[in-house]
Amino acid sequence: MATRTVAVVLAGGVGARMGAGRPKQLMEVGGRPILAHAVRAFDSHPGIGEVVVVMAPGHLREAAAIAAPFRKTAAVIEGGSTRTASTAAALRLLEDRPDDVRVLFHDAARPFVDRPVIDRVLDALDACEAVAVGVPSPDTIVVVEDGTVASMPPRETLARFQTPQGFRLGTIRKAYELALADPGLRATDDCGIVHRYLPDVPIRVVAGSERNLKVTQPLDAVIAEHLASEEAP
Repeated sequence: MATRTVAVVLAGGVGARMGAGRPKQLMEVGGRPILAHAVRAFDSHPGIGEVVVVMAPGHLREAAAIAAPFRKTAAVIEGGSTRTASTAAALRLLEDRPDDVRVLFHDAARPFVDRPVIDRVLDALDACEAVAVGVPSPDTIVVVEDGTVASMPPRETLARFQTPQGFRLGTIRKAYELALADPGLRATDDCGIVHRYLPDVPIRVVAGSERNLKVTQPLDAVIAEHLASEEAP
């Protein structure tokens, strides 16, 4: 199935919250760019046939140079101004592929996704059309309205989503066709698109990993350096 599985590494953000003046995925942790860590995770996985990188506008050449050494890199393309626009760009690239191709979407800002997490997503896709990665929330999460607590969902029912998120290509393609036709579209991830526009499609949730952190704030970069130092060369 490897040749029918595509990993899309989404590196379209500019990382404004990092305050680094350049996309965070180009920053180095452990002596290599964050983007390189993410691409390597899928390039080295036997279940992945090819890798597509979607990069922030204006930084395509840098991303191509980073991705070039990895043998499964099939394309490096320019993304959009939002996560949704970047996923749509990848779907346009894959428009000629059959519906049963498996596609994984991963945030480039998560450099330490490991093989067991990817394994769980691929295994779930054998029987499911949409798969999310989640970890339990260690905190109590509340709904706040007008500055006061409106509700307090039971913590055991909540999870923090990570990536990769996996789909049958036909499923995510249909969800995006509907989403892009909606002038009120607002979404932060691809499972959210499926949940909203294809509500009859169950989204399976598999276990993530606390190491699969997203580098968003300056403190995250410090943690990422520590995690990189623990990795084997």
